[in-house]
Amino acid sequence: MNNRRSSSFKEISIVQDAKNLRDSFNRNLHFYVVKDRNIATMRDFYVALARTVWEQLCSRWIKTQEVYATEDPKMVYFLSMEFFMGRTLKNTMLNVDTAEALDEAMYQLGLDIEELEEMECDAGLGNGGLGRLAACFLDSMATIGLAAYGYGIRYENGAFHQMIKDGWQVEEPDEWLLYGNPWEKERPEFTRIVQFYGRVMRNHLDQCKWVDTETICALPYEVPIPGYRNQTCNTLRLWSAKGRKYFDTKIIHNNDYINAILGRNEAENISRVLYPIESAFEGKELQLKQEYFLVSATLQDILYQFKSSYPTYELFELPNKVVIHINDTHPALAIPELLRILVDIECMDWIDAWDICSRVFTHTNHVSQVECLKYWPLDMLQRVLPRHVEIIRNIDYHFKSVSSNLFNVTILGEK
Repeated sequence: MNNRRSSSFKEISIVQDAKNLRDSFNRNLHFYVVKDRNIATMRDFYVALARTVWEQLCSRWIKTQEVYATEDPKMVYFLSMEFFMGRTLKNTMLNVDTAEALDEAMYQLGLDIEELEEMECDAGLGNGGLGRLAACFLDSMATIGLAAYGYGIRYENGAFHQMIKDGWQVEEPDEWLLYGNPWEKERPEFTRIVQFYGRVMRNHLDQCKWVDTETICALPYEVPIPGYRNQTCNTLRLWSAKGRKYFDTKIIHNNDYINAILGRNEAENISRVLYPIESAFEGKELQLKQEYFLVSATLQDILYQFKSSYPTYELFELPNKVVIHINDTHPALAIPELLRILVDIECMDWIDAWDICSRVFTHTNHVSQVECLKYWPLDMLQRVLPRHVEIIRNIDYHFKSVSSNLFNVTILGEK
């Protein structure tokens, strides 16, 4: 039974003819949107069309993971604070080579596919060249068949509408998730816990433990990234911040519902907006928490995948199977975070942990001007990520000791 099922699954054709696509569209309209054509809106038709294309991606998506598990390639993990993806429907139809068949299918149903394409909201995951380049990297890796994952944040408001009110330009959030997103799959089974604040505790062996922290949940959503007219479909995993507990029971018993709601909202603000305003202290701290939220959840996920795929391997083998690419400076905290995990949790020697980090990470630098570099107030970093400040100081010490004759550079400074 299982062999027949596997054989049948592998023989599923990705490209369907117009009649099959039309039937699939009608089925999705009835059973996913749960409407008939008499009351369906253009947005309903768009969702049904998106789900029709999604069905073609699913077998390709699963098959890609099967191929990676069998062929065991070295995996690239691409971390970026933004991904300017554009509209998914048209790009996906071109990549899976069904644009003409779907155009004909919609024509047979009396619908204009271009009007349906206009119903899609741009994914609010980025708004500039950095995000567009990151999206191009994902497309390119899938097109050349490179085993890769993308990691980012699922912003509720990643972009803004510009409007003129009373002669002034104003910006309003683009609520791109207002009607849901048919191109994502929630994966609550891979939820990760992210820590902030707290203090560092040492034992008699000088081993460190980060304790008394505040925690939130990182809930992942997966988006398929199909290659251009091939069978590869990689994954973009986006993290959404959720409160660890919906309510504190002690607060509830004291009838202090407002504080319970505020605590939950504060946690979820991390994935609320892309690039909060840095002019205020709260906005700058929120951006720091965003960057750590991304790298903490992602590194937990990467190490989980490594240990699950290679249960007999030691972590010393990590550089042979994993490349972690940092897109610009925003995910740079991934380096001290991996060191923290290896040294504090996996009880690895610092020299060995640093050797792993130096062979695992790669980096794309988009700006070189000093004024464009990222600075964090040391007191803020100390309060939000106390253990990481210690690790960064250690990196700075070792860096100075080996580079004093080559460079005059510091990681931690007065600014």
